[in-house]
Amino acid sequence: MNDEQLLRYSRHILLPELDVLGQQRLLNSRVLIIGAGGLGAPVAMYLAAAGVGTLHLADDDQVDITNLQRQIIHREDQVGQAKVDSAALSLAALSSSTRVITSAQRLTGSALNEAVAAADLVCDCSDRFSTRFAVNRACVEQGRPLVSGAAIRFSGQLLVMDPRQAASPCYACLYDEQAADEELNCSTSGVLGPLVGVIGSLQAVEALKLLAQVGTPSVGRLLTYDALRADWRSLQVVQDPACFCTSAVAASHGNH
Repeated sequence: MNDEQLLRYSRHILLPELDVLGQQRLLNSRVLIIGAGGLGAPVAMYLAAAGVGTLHLADDDQVDITNLQRQIIHREDQVGQAKVDSAALSLAALSSSTRVITSAQRLTGSALNEAVAAADLVCDCSDRFSTRFAVNRACVEQGRPLVSGAAIRFSGQLLVMDPRQAASPCYACLYDEQAADEELNCSTSGVLGPLVGVIGSLQAVEALKLLAQVGTPSVGRLLTYDALRADWRSLQVVQDPACFCTSAVAASHGNH
């Protein structure tokens, strides 16, 4: 780190758990962020501000006026722009040293696997169950930690998974892919604006802990937040031995 970086990240470096080594790990890290909307906004902004060296943003949507109630990375004069382009401009103004890679498309198949493999960690900030299951499988296959967030109406949740740990559950251990309701989203159900900020900030915290190798990441715990009642709950999630995703990946590795 140069003198400017030592000054910029001094409040991190003052933390004995983080120090210079942890900050250097952040500077050397690459994070894939799926979704540049309500959750992706605080995740991307806090990771860039914290000094994460490379952020890869993937989103196939454009900025809409209805997004501005909660997606704080976008501005009124950017309505109609691709979300990844709008977000990249905000991130460049916040941290010019952070390299931002953009994919104005929904990553699927080999493109998703390649993007996950190139990253040190993935933050799932999407709002579709199909995307969450695909990202989860790619992370399990590529052995990359996954920090997943969700927010709808007044309820939010956070789930951290790390396939590098043998006992870590995956997203499919908790949710049945066949029973997932694709129609439950903000455009049809509504969402409280600051709620996505709360959950996205928690995603950023867990991502930084994993990248800097500090503290105890919340692997295998489902954290839920009821904003109407200011109620937090933490539930232990165990690996499902019958999980299709985990068993399929294990079988494919065994065939190599």
